[in-house]
Amino acid sequence: MHVIRHTKDMAPGNRSGVMALGNFDGVHIGHRQVIGQACDLAALSNAPCGVLIFEPHPQQYFFPDKPFFRLTPFRAKTKLLEKIGLEFLAALPFDHQMAERSAEEFVRDVLVDGLGVAHLVVGYDFRFGKGRTGDCSLLLAMGKELGYEVTIVEEVKVGDETYSSTHIREHLAQGNPAGAARLLGHWWSVETHIVTGDQRGRTIGFPTINLPLEEHVEPALGVYAVKVEIEDGPHKGLYDGVANIGRRPTFNKADVLLEAHLFDFSGDLYGAHAAVSFVEYLRPEQKFDGLASLQAQIAKDSDAARIALSNVTEPW
Repeated sequence: MHVIRHTKDMAPGNRSGVMALGNFDGVHIGHRQVIGQACDLAALSNAPCGVLIFEPHPQQYFFPDKPFFRLTPFRAKTKLLEKIGLEFLAALPFDHQMAERSAEEFVRDVLVDGLGVAHLVVGYDFRFGKGRTGDCSLLLAMGKELGYEVTIVEEVKVGDETYSSTHIREHLAQGNPAGAARLLGHWWSVETHIVTGDQRGRTIGFPTINLPLEEHVEPALGVYAVKVEIEDGPHKGLYDGVANIGRRPTFNKADVLLEAHLFDFSGDLYGAHAAVSFVEYLRPEQKFDGLASLQAQIAKDSDAARIALSNVTEPW
């Protein structure tokens, strides 16, 4: 998949293609309906298929002081999109110039002149342009004028629940990773580099890898059964484990950190890139009166996580 960050980098072979538009945070099942239709249309016309997103997410541009909310920061989103089999990903910068473009300018300057799109595929609620004044009706009207086609994908639901990034965040905030996974079509993961921690875990027999949340949304704090993929290095592979995400009140910490203990593993993972997938919420975070009581609880949590992971079924 060819990733471009500016319209000037659009390869001639990817012009006159079919493009899905959206932020696609999470690349959930509803998103994949939109992208899948774009891929199907591209295959029928033997045209390239791609996706247009903005990076950073527009909400980060307009509300820089708000807490992080992203289900999939850029690297994780790129990985998920690449698995779909797209020819290209246009990840255009969302800056002052982009924010000030009217909806009509965005269509003419970016979509038509910049990316040379022949067919757009969007969700029914897609909005764009300064003040979010652009919508599906405008895309359809300008398509007739400028010579591109538009396909609109209607709302997609599972039961009575719409596939949406907002609903996924709500499930995570409630400590319901299975509910989030049902909408995502995959387990929600924190993907980042392993950093050096306080190394207390190894002194009580439960060494952990430590991962900062960075741009990820903060889920319910507490202990989870997890699956951990080490993506590079000599220990590359998938491991079962137990993880705590929280402020570590036993040690009077304030920042939120993800700490994961990998079962039946020994080795140095510092600097490796890891993806920690949240499978089952086991208990809230709590403060202990010392290392001995913490050690005993981690042993119980490990047993509970092993049972949860041995019985897990994919909810999607």
